[in-house]
Parts: sequence; C-alpha cells; structure tokens
Amino acid sequence: MTDQIKTTPALTVLYDGACPLCRREISLYRDLPALRPDSPVCFVDVSDAAVPLPPGTTRDQLLARFHVQGPGGELHSGAQAFLALWAALPGWRWLAQVQRLPGAVWLMERSYRYFLRCRPTLQRWAAKLVKHRTRP
Repeated sequence: MTDQIKTTPALTVLYDGACPLCRREISLYRDLPALRPDSPVCFVDVSDAAVPLPPGTTRDQLLARFHVQGPGGELHSGAQAFLALWAALPGWRWLAQVQRLPGAVWLMERSYRYFLRCRPTLQRWAAKLVKHRTRP
C-alpha cells in the first residue's frame, strides 16, 4: 500500500494574469530551473473569474496589489508579499534578506505604491509591445 502525502503549498501567489507586466514577472518566477513541479509555491491567476478567492477578499482587492497567501491563510500584500515570495524561491532568498536593513521594507513599500500609480500606463505600453512582437 502506498501512502500519498498531500502537500499544501507553503505560499500561494495571487497575481493578475490579465496584466502583461504581472504575467511576465510570474513567468520569470515559474521558469526558475530550481522551481520543481512539486514546489511549495503555487501560482493562482485571480483575474480568472472561475478561480475561488481566499475568504474575506474581493477580486478587485487582489487585482489592485500583489498578494501572497501563507499556508495558514495569512495574506501578505505589496512589499511584504514580494519578500515572502523571494524567501520561498531558490536563488532569490538572498533578496528577501533586504528586510533586515533598517528602513528597507518601508522604502520598498513606498516604491511599490509609486509603481502602482504608473502601472496603468506601463500596462498599456507592455500590451502594445506584445502586440507588436506577435504581428506576422
């Protein structure tokens, strides 16, 4: 008799699959050579209306900022979400250590908020670039 162990992802990345910038970044993480299919990181496209959402969240809330959910259901957003993801990814763990530097998390969060203000314009540019590259 074979015992099957059901593994719960250590981290669930909740990302906007409709955003060309987000898709590109998530592809970078997913394509890491060290990230195995049985990895403790799971990627969920919350732009897909068929995808169930974590309790207490809305699709708009999850699409507005980057979120990750820990195995206990705790939700991290913005800079904290990136730090949690980087800490779980082989080859990126060193980057998560930036949180040890005084003021680094505060600076990352402020930078991320600035990026969010520019995101719509950057999304339009990225979408045009993708269209341009896929033309015959």
